[in-house]
Amino acid sequence: MRPWLARARPGLEALNGFAQGIRTASGRQICFVPPRTADPYYEVKVFESGEIPTRADNWHDLFNALVWLAFPRTKARLNALHAAEIPREGGRRGPRRDMLTLFDEGGALVVTSQADLIGLIRERRWRALFWDQRERLRAQLRIVVFGHAVMEKALEPFPAITCKVVFAPPGRNLDDEAAQAISSAALTPRGLAPLPVFGYPGWHPDNGRPDFYDDRRVFRPAREVKSAPGVGQAAAALRAEESPGSEERDAG
Repeated sequence: MRPWLARARPGLEALNGFAQGIRTASGRQICFVPPRTADPYYEVKVFESGEIPTRADNWHDLFNALVWLAFPRTKARLNALHAAEIPREGGRRGPRRDMLTLFDEGGALVVTSQADLIGLIRERRWRALFWDQRERLRAQLRIVVFGHAVMEKALEPFPAITCKVVFAPPGRNLDDEAAQAISSAALTPRGLAPLPVFGYPGWHPDNGRPDFYDDRRVFRPAREVKSAPGVGQAAAALRAEESPGSEERDAG
């Protein structure tokens, strides 16, 4: 996303220039437009028209637009899956769309070929991962943040910011990998592994000492994880921050 942010904070005209050729799964050219009236079927409207309501001077919406530019296939797939589910839900979002929303708002890809590092994430062995394997982590594991709510929260970082992740091997097209992962009918909210990303070496100014990872309110072991949405403060933050129109689209 750096090439777009390098041109200062792009407005709608610039974003639409960057977006030429990006289409929804329905074949519509996407277009970032000022929000109009609240639409209870936000995702359906995007799917049918290609118009993505985007508030001016709003970081959350800007990051959403930039993710469309960086991961066009994944965003189009997320939108298509939402649009297909909404008519079947009777006005109440189900677990399938819960998973899609968690990844859209707070997702990330963990890029590594090291099965033992993946195991440490799945087992929530955070100090072993982030401190004991620190040098290996820098060399052999990369985190690519997808969720635009996480990007907004990272403007004022706090340790508990947590992503819901899928795993990808190195050398693959990450847009293709993410689109394929979220398309799996078997993937559920609990199937998205939580990862407190500010534990990654250098991502938070205080994580250069081992006791940073002793705060069990943030780096909770598996037996203390009671809910799927995330870890503590980060979970509440991500639930509160949704794309334009998301509250309306899930109303009722």
